[in-house]
Amino acid sequence: MNAIITVVGSDKVGIIAKVTAFLAKHSINIVDITQTILSGNFVMMMMTDLSSSDISIDDLRKELTSASEEMGVEINVMNEKVFNHMHRI
Repeated sequence: MNAIITVVGSDKVGIIAKVTAFLAKHSINIVDITQTILSGNFVMMMMTDLSSSDISIDDLRKELTSASEEMGVEINVMNEKVFNHMHRI
């Protein structure tokens, strides 16, 4: 299963490192990634593969929400199928 993970917040050192270390710890592969800084705001979107993960998408969402509070950013996790249906024209 694939999931879309978005990270948005004020730019600061270590956001990418913390998020990607968490994903690696749980054997979650990053299939595609994009990140930019918009007017001082950090924005990152990742397509991830959870097929080898040791954590469910619900637990991933809970743990990243907790981590996001510590980092002062907003992290959202969405099943790729749900994301695609929401963004259909």
